[in-house]
Amino acid sequence: MKNIVSIICLFTVLLSCNAQSENTKDNVIFHKTHEPKKAKAPFSDIVQVGKMYFLSGQVGMDHTTRTLAKGGIKAETKQTLENIKAVLEHHGMEMKDVVKCTVILANIEDFAAFNEVYKTYFPQKPARTTFAAKGLAVGAKIEIECVAVKP
Repeated sequence: MKNIVSIICLFTVLLSCNAQSENTKDNVIFHKTHEPKKAKAPFSDIVQVGKMYFLSGQVGMDHTTRTLAKGGIKAETKQTLENIKAVLEHHGMEMKDVVKCTVILANIEDFAAFNEVYKTYFPQKPARTTFAAKGLAVGAKIEIECVAVKP
C-alpha cells in the first residue's frame, strides 16, 4: 500500500510539473550579462522562468579588475556574494529574494569561515547545498549559484 501511495504522489507531482512547464515554456528568457567583459561567455548570468530566476555560478572575482579577491576564503566569499547581489539588483531583486543556493568550496576545511560571511548576506536562510570540489574556475576557492523568486 505504501508503494502505491508513493507512486500516486510521484505521478501527481510529475503531472503538475508538466502542466507548469507547458504554461511557462514560452516564458523562458535567457538574459544577457550586465558585465560587458562576459558578453562572449557561453552561458547566461541569469535565466528567467516566470517569476523564478536561475543564477549561474559566481566566483569571488572583482569584475572591474578581473582578478580574484585577495585575502582567502572570507574575501572571496564576500566578493562572490557581492557579485550575486549585483546580478539580482540588475534584475530588480534583492538578496532576500534568494530561495536556494548551491555552494562549491575548493576545500571543505573552509566551511566554517565561508559560513561566517554567508550568513550575514542571507538572514532568511534559503535552502542550501554545500560540497567541495577540486579545481574551480580561475583557481577560485568558492563558487555559488542561486535560485531567486521575484516578488
